[in-house]
Amino acid sequence: MRFFTLIIVFTYVTFLANASTIKGILKKETGEAYALQGVYLSNGLSTQTNKDGFFQFTNVLKGEYDLSTQVNGQNVFVALAKISDNIVETNLGTLVISKNIQLQEAQITAEINRGIERMPDVKDNVIYAGKKTEVVQLSTASANLAQNNTRQVFAKVPGIQVWESDGSGVQMGIASRGLSPNRMWEFNTRQNGYDISADPFGYPEAYFTPSVESLDRIEIIRGAASLQFGPQFGGVVNFIKKRSVSGKKVGVESMQTLGSNGMFSTFNAVGGTIGKFSYYTNINYRRSDGWRANNGYNTWNGFVNMGYQFSKKLLVNFEYSRMDQLVQQPGGLTDSAFKADAQQSMRNRNWFDLKWNIAALNIDYQFTENNKLNIKLFGLSGTRSSVGFLSGINIPDTIANGTYGKRTIDEDKYLNYGVELRHLFTYHLFGQKSNLAVGARAYSGQTDRIQNVNGNRGAGYDLSVESNILKRGMVYKTQNVALFAENIFNLNNRWSVTPGVRYEQLENQSSGTFDGRTGSQSSSRSFMLFGVGSQYKVSAKTNVYANFSQGYRPVLFSDITPATTDSIDVNLKDARGYNIDLGYRGTIGNVLSFDVSVFRLEYGNRIGNYAVNGRNFRTNIGTSVSKGVESYIEFTPTSLLKYFKGGQVNIFATMAFIDAVYTEWNNPDATKNQKDKKVENAPQQIHRFGLNYRYKTISTTFQYSVVGSCYADALNNEKANAAATVGKIAGYEVADWSVSATLLKRYKVNAGINNVFDTRYFTRRSGGYPGPGILPADGRIWYVGVGVKI
Repeated sequence: MRFFTLIIVFTYVTFLANASTIKGILKKETGEAYALQGVYLSNGLSTQTNKDGFFQFTNVLKGEYDLSTQVNGQNVFVALAKISDNIVETNLGTLVISKNIQLQEAQITAEINRGIERMPDVKDNVIYAGKKTEVVQLSTASANLAQNNTRQVFAKVPGIQVWESDGSGVQMGIASRGLSPNRMWEFNTRQNGYDISADPFGYPEAYFTPSVESLDRIEIIRGAASLQFGPQFGGVVNFIKKRSVSGKKVGVESMQTLGSNGMFSTFNAVGGTIGKFSYYTNINYRRSDGWRANNGYNTWNGFVNMGYQFSKKLLVNFEYSRMDQLVQQPGGLTDSAFKADAQQSMRNRNWFDLKWNIAALNIDYQFTENNKLNIKLFGLSGTRSSVGFLSGINIPDTIANGTYGKRTIDEDKYLNYGVELRHLFTYHLFGQKSNLAVGARAYSGQTDRIQNVNGNRGAGYDLSVESNILKRGMVYKTQNVALFAENIFNLNNRWSVTPGVRYEQLENQSSGTFDGRTGSQSSSRSFMLFGVGSQYKVSAKTNVYANFSQGYRPVLFSDITPATTDSIDVNLKDARGYNIDLGYRGTIGNVLSFDVSVFRLEYGNRIGNYAVNGRNFRTNIGTSVSKGVESYIEFTPTSLLKYFKGGQVNIFATMAFIDAVYTEWNNPDATKNQKDKKVENAPQQIHRFGLNYRYKTISTTFQYSVVGSCYADALNNEKANAAATVGKIAGYEVADWSVSATLLKRYKVNAGINNVFDTRYFTRRSGGYPGPGILPADGRIWYVGVGVKI
């Protein structure tokens, strides 16, 4: 903390300098002005052209900046603006945006491209100033995109823990800061800015993850996102889909990938712009026999986007996403079975099926240059179905009298819809430009759940039952209304302060039959979240940032419907807490990019179980505190060699040190006091190192991950139990290699090996489906892909 205080004092004394103005005019090749067009500087500033195409940035510090805009959903490099000492005004003159978008993009790729960026201060009516943000650019990522390899995709995002227990890549399991990675349920998970999880307030599991090959980028905002997006402690992960192939009337993209274990992936897209109408659609099919026995999958992903520019002020986009997935789940392993053969399976009758439909309407309306409105209407219709033998992995699924025993059938149906409005006002205060972002949200969700232990005795995917006597048949409903606001106050050309507030009103209802008992219950509450962020520009491309934001996690459906032998605390409370960030980030020339920060996360009223008279009692077990360091540093030594023509070398390291402990524990059993013990599923070190070499259109990357050990349960049991659901999760090291090349400007070839040294490790001990038991990570696999973009 003292280090960051010294930085702030030093910057006030050392870096005071005159500010400058950058201005210019944007025009098309036809001579027509680019009116009401967003223009961006690489230091995070943004503005918009007027009706004559004129734009202007004020209070810009000394330095070099890339000036860019967006055409047909693609970032287009426009010019390089350089401000030296004592320069009051830089006039770039008339800048013509070429129709040849490919040529403009080629100019960008000539610059240092690290594949990781930060969000600007304001974008899409959302304020990001003073928040810890990362943007993963997928177009330049060196990763196994065909299988959504998560540890490669998030390699340059420090502190991201990955549960590597789903080789299909459809259900990402990630978290940070000691939170649970279970299907991303501590993150607010979105696609193009709207919800895609089953129910963010009742059942926040993200069963659906978009095909990474279909994505343009992934935006990650840490805990401070609780004010603009929702109260989740983890923040928000926003998957941004591609919306264009090229700037022409018709563009086509196709990639075909083969790999280990019968893996085949085909990704195909077509899109273009015809006058005021734009369109884009893609479809992705993946299948594999899986690395383990009884572990095949088939997945379809589809996406359609259609947009129409009704006027210079009004743009409307409609989009639809569809996913179908069927996976054979191999189940968990005991510790002895994992050591003997991690690829084996004790279950050959377990299946998991997902069907997801998401529709959204996005409306952008610009009243004036300083008054913008965005409206998102969205809806989700989906099902989650599973069938299998779910007893402990130490209980064999045997054949009795020539036939298997009955399997358990679980079926969920989700029907959710909502609307979210965001309004951005730009105004001047004390001679500085300020931004006010206000918004409102209304959401309704319903989950219909059926659980039947009298399933069929077959081996294939079959949801038929031998008896219609339900063990559980429940209906869960969520109603949510939220209001939120944040304001950037620019105190001078370097320092900004952003306070914010969010109000939530939430109602949950449940009714139906549960273990033979019929009844209903409901709860209603409202709460306020507060936060404040600050950012100080040390130089043109570096800044110190700090943020405090409150977080909130309501009692979930799973908390009020535990296992048969469990009992529930009638006074179960919602979890509350906060996130704090303090960091220093930026770039130094073309040589160094960095973001180093400290954090503290307090998670109060955590919900969990402890034993009372031989039964699990579900209650608020206590408070945990996570604190540590998250750092990203990338060095480009070849930029120091002025006349070196042999390509570009990037060396990166993301290192996270996390101390997550229980500071309070409510278990009355003194022999099981967890105070000062480690939070489960929270490694103390998560490090990833990489070396990338790029020469012209050829690029290769070697990545090495080092993850520390952790515990699978809050009791910090070192020794595993018979079912392998508790015990220590050993640390591990794993390497990945990838290579890609672009040929004749339109053909692409990529290849790679994941888990180069064939390491045997696991990241998760599951207490239920898809376990129970140890869920091994995949061993060594290879892939080769070829594609074309026209």
